Amino acid sequence: MRDVKEFLNSKKFSMIYLLVFAFITGGAIIGQAYLLVSIIDGVFLDDLTFREILPLLGGLFIILFVRTMFTYLSGRVGVRLGANAKRYFRYILLANYTENPVQASLKGQAGQKVSVTMDATDEIDSYFSQYIPQVIRSSIIPVMILIVVFTQHVNTGLIMLITFPFIPLFMVIIGMQTKKKSEEQMEKLAVFSGRFLDTLQGLVTLKLFGKAKQQKEAIQQSSLGFRDATMDILKVAFASSFMLELISMLAIGIIALEVALQLIIFDGISFFTAFYVLVLAPEFFTALRELGTAFHNGRSSMGAIRKIEEELVDGPAVHWGDKPIPKTDIPVKLELINAGFQYGEDQFALRQINTSFSPITKNAIVGKTGSGKTTLLHMIAGIIPTHGGGIAIDGVPLTKYKEEDWFHRLSYISQDPYIFSGTITDNIAIGSNHQQPTKQEIEEAAEQAGISDTIASFEHGYDTVVGEGGRGLSGGEKQRLALARAFLKQPSIVLFDEPTVGLDLKTERILQSSIEKLARTATIITVAHRLHTIKDADKILFLDDGMLIAEGTHEQLVQTVPGYRTMVSVQRGGKAE
Repeated sequence: MRDVKEFLNSKKFSMIYLLVFAFITGGAIIGQAYLLVSIIDGVFLDDLTFREILPLLGGLFIILFVRTMFTYLSGRVGVRLGANAKRYFRYILLANYTENPVQASLKGQAGQKVSVTMDATDEIDSYFSQYIPQVIRSSIIPVMILIVVFTQHVNTGLIMLITFPFIPLFMVIIGMQTKKKSEEQMEKLAVFSGRFLDTLQGLVTLKLFGKAKQQKEAIQQSSLGFRDATMDILKVAFASSFMLELISMLAIGIIALEVALQLIIFDGISFFTAFYVLVLAPEFFTALRELGTAFHNGRSSMGAIRKIEEELVDGPAVHWGDKPIPKTDIPVKLELINAGFQYGEDQFALRQINTSFSPITKNAIVGKTGSGKTTLLHMIAGIIPTHGGGIAIDGVPLTKYKEEDWFHRLSYISQDPYIFSGTITDNIAIGSNHQQPTKQEIEEAAEQAGISDTIASFEHGYDTVVGEGGRGLSGGEKQRLALARAFLKQPSIVLFDEPTVGLDLKTERILQSSIEKLARTATIITVAHRLHTIKDADKILFLDDGMLIAEGTHEQLVQTVPGYRTMVSVQRGGKAE
């Protein structure tokens, strides 16, 4: 709810407009009832001519126009508020995914994120476009009507005062059930969306393992579960509408009976007053009944809001400054000072890393699986924040610089670089720091990455269209395409996350040759397992359980670090010590 309050605080003028419109609408309702009763009382009891009531008819027409106009304007402000709310929540979701890409990727399914971003944000529309405007109207208009009724007939006012609490009481009871059902509906929708996208992405695997039919049945069950949850909400909505109508009719019936007794039997009230309060009574309960309907929609939206808040990743993101990084031909010196990161409470943590990377050096990060190598690489890249300590470049904290400047200096090549749906030219051009690199620059980058001959063998060359995720390309081709991006970018620092895993020896040699070319002008930091990948590094960092155990050259670590020596021995085919 914190994000809801922040959004509403940013829309104070809209709230003021809704308040003003509610007061004007309330005044129009009271004025409309007064003029309508005056016309009927004048025609049937006072025998007024048409000419005499013409001013009253003109006033009634104006009042009706004012009421219609300001009801429309109030609805218009509500619609705009709802549209802005959807835009706001989609923005904070996308910003959160952007600022916390690693944490977001570890949390939930991709399909679930799509469902929350699209469906859940659509669901919150009614909270802002209907519920909030109606709460404001129902907080003002019934109070205005009640004050007028008390000035006309105290007994009617007392009946209204006694009966109206049953409506909000029932709203609270129904609202609690609606919120629960809505949360169940959003949960089932997220599960259905996540499972559906997972199935689409893994159709080949499911087919090969003979599980396609089983998964089809699972999707069907998810779909039926979402249908049942939706029907449960509709049942609650129908029950809510029936009870609100019943309470309103009973209350109005009691008022009509009391007024009739006063008018006919006890002669304690005039026709004008009796008719006036009878016209105002339905308006009073209509405002409350509309609040009940809006309350149901609002509570449904609360389930969607809770789902959005659950999706938002907790913890700080990387906060960048506005200082430009000085442009020099020499790569920057990178230092980690007591740098650490923790994924969450009681989860893996990287602790107090102290090291530095000199310009134009080859560095390697090694350790057993789960020791924190990739996490350290993510932290150096600036895509996850440091929890304690920090990172400095040339002695200045990294976070004081512009994010854009840092990422212009950096290239990150993962084990499975993402290739977008589009041409090979488009995919290489992503690496450029400029708006649109030339064809010659793209071809030179491809040649340096060792993929130009492969591209030339394609029928459409650089205009060859590849599928989403690199469908149509081998693992080695995707790696070399990512290297071409790096050559086009000409970064100061290049980060590799086990780039040669799963590649054949020929492709690996081509890749290693390209990395050597990059190392002539950039600082290389590689996460690797293979001995021949790391033994020539200027510095090797040996991690274990999130801690930096030792650093040095290959020869130094073999002699002084038993864990590293064991790792090397195992790779050479020997026995672990």
